[in-house]
Amino acid sequence: MKLQQLRYLVEVAKQGLNVSEAAEKLHTSQPGISKQIRLLEDELGVQIFIRNGKRVVDVTAPGREILRIAERMLMQAQNLKRIGEEFVNVEGGSLTIATTHTQARYALPETVKAFLERYPKVRLSIKQGSPTQISEMVVEGEADLAVATEGIDHYPELAMLDCYDWNRSVVVPDGHPLTTLERALALEDIAAYPLITYDFAFTGRSKINRAFEQRNLTPNVVLTAIDTDVIKTYVRLGLGIGLIASMAYEPEHDTGLDVIDAGHLFEKSTTHIGIRRDAYLRGYAFDFIQLFAPHLTREVVRQNLLCEAQDADED
Repeated sequence: MKLQQLRYLVEVAKQGLNVSEAAEKLHTSQPGISKQIRLLEDELGVQIFIRNGKRVVDVTAPGREILRIAERMLMQAQNLKRIGEEFVNVEGGSLTIATTHTQARYALPETVKAFLERYPKVRLSIKQGSPTQISEMVVEGEADLAVATEGIDHYPELAMLDCYDWNRSVVVPDGHPLTTLERALALEDIAAYPLITYDFAFTGRSKINRAFEQRNLTPNVVLTAIDTDVIKTYVRLGLGIGLIASMAYEPEHDTGLDVIDAGHLFEKSTTHIGIRRDAYLRGYAFDFIQLFAPHLTREVVRQNLLCEAQDADED
């Protein structure tokens, strides 16, 4: 049995049982992958994939178990490399953060700056996507950490660490009638105007919807976006009022806009870090986490990973 065979096996499953796409992803040939998977099946004495002619159409029951173990073995092989790098290449290495636009644009810059000053030889990469996309990046080993508000808890492979709480504000063009209210903003006030806010999968949108539903209100959502800067751009154009994360309003940059606190109208949201339960984190990864969320010390993170792994085993 070879690790390469396991890589082929896992990649075919990842590519929806499409051997050609797996071959392209791994820069090898389709016949080569098919041959190695059949050799592995012969060695194990079970059929992993169900085939219709030359096409792979499904995974057998034992195949699902084999895939689960193969994924774990590949992760542990990657962990072995990281342990070696920890002691051979003390100052260098790489760290990949998967996150949403709002976190990358507004929450992470100071952490990234401080981290690069401390670890100038570490290659830091930031990948952006939806909460689902970034969680899957970590699950599949394409990123080391996920930073997001939504989505991480849907993946049992990931341990989820609480970082900080936040809430929302309404942004309006300068001189908008809502800025002259002599009382606290109400949901009815927001519902009276065209609303521009986040796409449903992003940044606590479910809590926004729930707040309106509880008051039997239907907001007039005219535009949704995954990018807070896009929301603010269309508010400036007068297409509606914007509902955004409060941290995303920058007085020095957001000229032409006024902000109104809406934190009392919605449940708070929590930004989390997601880490594969079985991942080996190098020392600088722990430091990145603590720079972002000071209460998440190395010991706290390790303890959380241990507890999460025990809970997963019990499940």
